[in-house]
Amino acid sequence: MNVNRITPLLFAAEIESCAKFWVDRLGYSKTAEVPEDGHLGFVMLSRDSTELMYMTWTSLEKDMPAAAEPAKRGPSFLYVEVNDIEATMAAMEGVEIVQPMRITFYGAKEFGVQDPAGHFVTFAQMGFAPQS
Repeated sequence: MNVNRITPLLFAAEIESCAKFWVDRLGYSKTAEVPEDGHLGFVMLSRDSTELMYMTWTSLEKDMPAAAEPAKRGPSFLYVEVNDIEATMAAMEGVEIVQPMRITFYGAKEFGVQDPAGHFVTFAQMGFAPQS
């Protein structure tokens, strides 16, 4: 057996601002969207070989009622490896930095933000001299 892909599914009260965050700042494209009651209920975003999905709490409650309450205990955390940490930092201009830029003990230069839904996103570039 091979695992072909793992795609994070994040939940939010509204997802338009989350989609805009990934599309406008990081160059993702909407590859699927499902309207629901005048707004988006679901969106799938992709760029190169990466993919990410958002679903509203309302859609989750309709689709999988048993999962709605446990999912609300979040937020989620994403660790995103990039090839240019400085360009990624520039793309986050105006977004609150919740983890200042640092070099880790495992040789990653990284910083963290929160998306509009409150999920934590750490961006990292590998290949730096580890810090103790």
